[in-house]
Amino acid sequence: MTAESRLRSDRTAPVQPGADPGAGLIRLPAFWIVLALVAAGGVRMALVAGRFLGTYPLATLTAIGLFALLAVPFWFVLRELDFLEREPPALLALACAWGGLVATTVSIPGSAALDDLVAKLGSPHLAADWGAALAGPTVEEIAKTLGVVAIVLVARAQVNSVLDGVVYGAMVGLGFQIIEDIVYALGAVALAGRGDHIEPVITTFLLRGFLSGVWSHTLFGALAGAGIGYLVVRADRPWRIRLGVAMLAVFGAWASHFLWNSPLLRDGLGNGALALLAVLVCKGLPPLLLVLLLVRAAHDREADYYAVQLAKLDDHELITPAELEALKSGSRRATARWHARTRAGLRARAAVRRLQRAQARLAVELSRGTTDLGPWQREARRQRRILAALGHPEAVAPDGKGPWRRTASAVFTTALAIAVLWAAISTLGGG
Repeated sequence: MTAESRLRSDRTAPVQPGADPGAGLIRLPAFWIVLALVAAGGVRMALVAGRFLGTYPLATLTAIGLFALLAVPFWFVLRELDFLEREPPALLALACAWGGLVATTVSIPGSAALDDLVAKLGSPHLAADWGAALAGPTVEEIAKTLGVVAIVLVARAQVNSVLDGVVYGAMVGLGFQIIEDIVYALGAVALAGRGDHIEPVITTFLLRGFLSGVWSHTLFGALAGAGIGYLVVRADRPWRIRLGVAMLAVFGAWASHFLWNSPLLRDGLGNGALALLAVLVCKGLPPLLLVLLLVRAAHDREADYYAVQLAKLDDHELITPAELEALKSGSRRATARWHARTRAGLRARAAVRRLQRAQARLAVELSRGTTDLGPWQREARRQRRILAALGHPEAVAPDGKGPWRRTASAVFTTALAIAVLWAAISTLGGG
């Protein structure tokens, strides 16, 4: 393959070569513009928080603590989505900050203004029933999508697959979700009129954080981010198709948000905790499944691309053919770690995980054309020696082991989540 054909292949591949994270960011005008917007949003949000902290110190600290804890599992799950080429923490934090500080400070007054417009152009009754469904998604989804665009402007080379767009979009949505929920929790405290009490905060946390968090702004942001990722990466498609897909994805985020905020099914499934849980599932499950399918398809494309890079090594001490297949799938990677633990203990599990990380890093560096692969090759060989000494030389699981355990675990986790949701709804008066 000539240099020209390789360049054309890179330009049209569904996954583009990785880039050195953070290289030259401070020299980009877009970086300073985005940073200034985040800082301005931070100042405005700090003023709001300061007013609440002065009036309701206990409730404010409780709300910040609870919703910050809620963000932790979301953060780790989103980081794990792109195992093969993890996004730089600084850019993930910037995306989260845009959602929490820029999108919220724009959306709160913007949604209120659009809601008033619905009341004036339609009727107060229309605004009361449908204002949240019309105003909220329209303002908020645009503000959040601009956060993914900002990441592209700041670090274009870092968005090199549709999966990257999903991750950054979800991070923007996560930041928005956490800050908005804190504001709603403190608003509930003020509305209750009982002083500095934490009961409204707990109720808001259960309703907006625990019950709605799975299919809330993080999910909507992921949908829109997938569209921006497609627009940026798929240079093999005509411009109008890429733009159309991006617009369709943003509309999908808007429609999912519209459905979630709408009064549809409000009284259609009866009363009680089970009926309310059914409404949550009916409204939230379709977009959740859509995002999972998008993630799976995007992950498979990225995995195939990086597997080709690793196959060039042709060194079974660095990676075997079976390990290459395992590395391409999140479930198979987890199965390999589980199998190592059952055969050789926790130390073997840790060694498999470190070996997989070294192999993933090798794939990324190969895609970048890095000539000095020594540090990651040495790490892979070191973990291989540890595994060999433990009697588990290959980081794979034999056929037939692992899937049933994962299926049982998934069923148990789902049943437990439904039970907890039902209990929470009942506690809040749904039953």
